[in-house]
Amino acid sequence: MHNGIHITRFGTHKRVDDTLVDWFELIVEEHGRLSFDVLHAYFLTQAGFVAAYAGRYLNIPSVVSIRGNDVERAPFDPGKFSHVMYALQNASAVTTNASVLQEKAKAFLDREINLIPNGIDAELFMPMERNTALEEALGIQSDGGTVGFVGELREKKGLSALLHAYAQAVKTIPVSLLIVGDVRVGDDKKLFEELKSSIPNAKIVVTGYVSNHDLPSYYSVMDVLVHPSLRDGMPNAVLEAMACGRTVIATQAGGVMDMLHDGKNGRLVSINDINSLSAVLQEVLSDKVLQSRLGASARRTILDKFTLQNELDGNIAVYCKLGLKT
Repeated sequence: MHNGIHITRFGTHKRVDDTLVDWFELIVEEHGRLSFDVLHAYFLTQAGFVAAYAGRYLNIPSVVSIRGNDVERAPFDPGKFSHVMYALQNASAVTTNASVLQEKAKAFLDREINLIPNGIDAELFMPMERNTALEEALGIQSDGGTVGFVGELREKKGLSALLHAYAQAVKTIPVSLLIVGDVRVGDDKKLFEELKSSIPNAKIVVTGYVSNHDLPSYYSVMDVLVHPSLRDGMPNAVLEAMACGRTVIATQAGGVMDMLHDGKNGRLVSINDINSLSAVLQEVLSDKVLQSRLGASARRTILDKFTLQNELDGNIAVYCKLGLKT
């Protein structure tokens, strides 16, 4: 229960087919007990399919939200395509968090796609003094600064580009690379270790899991956040770093283009352009005034456009269109 609104969340199982069946049966059962006013599914495939189907079955409105891979990769999977199209055709409303995903969804079906950008808690993620104790504990103190990455590092997130660009930068600047999170096990981990071992003078730290509450301290020890994704929705790591007043360098992928404007509140580079990424990284690391200007502008962008209240208001507006009273 939150502000008089009762929210029921349904979790997943290891077997996707079991999850879909169980979700449907649980929705029907819980609706008989609680009488849902709306079903809202995050991600178009699977959850979106079940919400749209259950909504039609129970004669209640459904909302499905497109977040990223559900329109960028799932449509090319024959096993998921039917779920994508069913959800797009039968949901009462469709939302997405990035304008590029909005356009891709419209290419499948000519219907209204409501754009609701992600919001970030700007009171949790905010500028703070550099946490020198954490910096010392991590062993990343460096005259050249610290480059950060937040999330699960894997090839889709630009693993190769990140390490190759870092390898070029560390030749001229004694810079540390801080990966807040893990490297995905398997081929990604193997590639990471191979690239890491090939970089002379590398100072690379992988933290493992860090709680949301502790993340602002980790952003405080970064001079630059690099987010070199190949594909993306609206990455929270970029929003969080911007809210913390960090300088962000990111690729022109997904919703990043809705958040960053090159030279104004961050820097944008082309996807997989290692030379450009390295050059921009070295430029930013060597200019503290530029870092300060871009970071301050990034923070203002979050406060203007990407707050939790703005995201909530966007969802409420969609519910009102469906005739729900809030």
